[in-house]
Amino acid sequence: MSSPDLTPTAGVSARSFFERVGHAIPDPVIIFIFLYVVCLIVSASLGGTSFVTPAANGETSVHTIRNMFSYEGIFWIFQNAVLQNWLAFGGGVLGVILVVMLGVGIAEESGLLAALIKKVALQLNERWLPALLVFLGIMSSLASDAGYLILIPLAGMLYAGMGKNPIVGMAAAFAGVSAGFSANLIPATPIDVIIGMNARLFAEQQGVPFTRIDGTPLQPATMHYWFIVASTFLLTICGGLITRLVVDKNWRDKEWNAGEEEQGDFSLSALDHHGLKWALVGLIISAVLVTWLCQGPLASFYGPDGKKITPWLNNVILLITLVFAICGICFGIGTRRFTKASDIVIAMTKQMDTMGYILVLTFFCYNFLSLLNYSGLGAWITWLGARGLQILGLQSWPVLLLIGFILTTGVINLFVGGLTSKWMLLGPIFVPMLYQVSATMTPDIVAAAFRVADSSTNIVTPMMTYAGVVLSFMRRYRPDLSPGDLISIMWPYTAVFLVSWTALLVVFFVMRWPLGF
Repeated sequence: MSSPDLTPTAGVSARSFFERVGHAIPDPVIIFIFLYVVCLIVSASLGGTSFVTPAANGETSVHTIRNMFSYEGIFWIFQNAVLQNWLAFGGGVLGVILVVMLGVGIAEESGLLAALIKKVALQLNERWLPALLVFLGIMSSLASDAGYLILIPLAGMLYAGMGKNPIVGMAAAFAGVSAGFSANLIPATPIDVIIGMNARLFAEQQGVPFTRIDGTPLQPATMHYWFIVASTFLLTICGGLITRLVVDKNWRDKEWNAGEEEQGDFSLSALDHHGLKWALVGLIISAVLVTWLCQGPLASFYGPDGKKITPWLNNVILLITLVFAICGICFGIGTRRFTKASDIVIAMTKQMDTMGYILVLTFFCYNFLSLLNYSGLGAWITWLGARGLQILGLQSWPVLLLIGFILTTGVINLFVGGLTSKWMLLGPIFVPMLYQVSATMTPDIVAAAFRVADSSTNIVTPMMTYAGVVLSFMRRYRPDLSPGDLISIMWPYTAVFLVSWTALLVVFFVMRWPLGF
């Protein structure tokens, strides 16, 4: 069977080319199943092969590839497939992700996050509207559905109500929601947890210290906090300027249809206002509770070895989840969405329904990663890649390594959707590989570079889940808008975000500023 022709021609748009390539790439679950089989076959052909790699303590380690088709290898596969390699992988990282989603799920299903978006967006000043829409889009990444399904059409209505082209407002909101997915002012978001917890696993599996360049231990959920706060302001400013100087200039005089949208669809009801007051009470209650926990049962103390131990920081994920849950419950009670305890259970259950794909993905992904580590092939691939980069002399130019990884990830993101699946695929290889090439490429730096690249190119790839939804929203005002038009509207955001965001990360890297705490 001949392979599909993926070469773009003059008559094929960029969007069509990316769609054809994307459709030729199977689902990430299928990719991990395929990689699992490949790993088994390669382990059989290379079984017994030994190689030497540098260890974290400055010495060397000898690795030997195991033949996974041996009796011992097959026994290990079946003995560990469910518990050790999946549910308990990395000390239960899957459980942490699910717990976070419970808290965020209560806040989202109660309607709190959507109400906050409406409350802020409907009171925006016209002069600062573009930048504020980008900022609000960034903050809405806590509840991505609310950002896409509420903020973007609401932005169009706000612009239309002022007699401005709604496409401009929707572009600003889209840039914030999607391109700013890895920026926020709130620590320990679900993305922080997914990126951080798995980065620690990727590092520890191959002896890479999970520390900053100065040796300070990293906290998975907050290791990027200072960087994503700075990123929030950077993207807000850049996004606002692009909207005003480029998108508005190109689209302000173009025709658009007023449509038949009803403001009531996105306005706050009396119950919503009442619920926000209850949510404020919940925020005060949760703040008092968290303060008591941090100064009481979870207060810092010094261990027998003289090192400071900070239980509250180690449990910051659960503390923030607690705040979301309390505020969400209070809002739900205030709006009468939660009239009995079972309503809260239903809200958590509904959120868990959306995690089915994550469960399937992590089963095959974590089993593959465990196999890659146990067989020794992960260390071997890392060793080969590190040797290749060293031959090129890039160990003397770590900034080039950083930029090269960002560009590589950005290109891959054009064809493969899904932040989690790409990080599961790239992280286990690049986290140890780049560290072996240069000890300055610590896990937090590599993970931050991945986040920059993945988020910046989201808005110009047809593989992004909500690309079609956003296009349909825009077509309410401009029915002839094509996918190519959407890409042409959004590519200035991608270009400026990618360059400026990379520059910000390079500054943090060169100045050796901590990315988080």
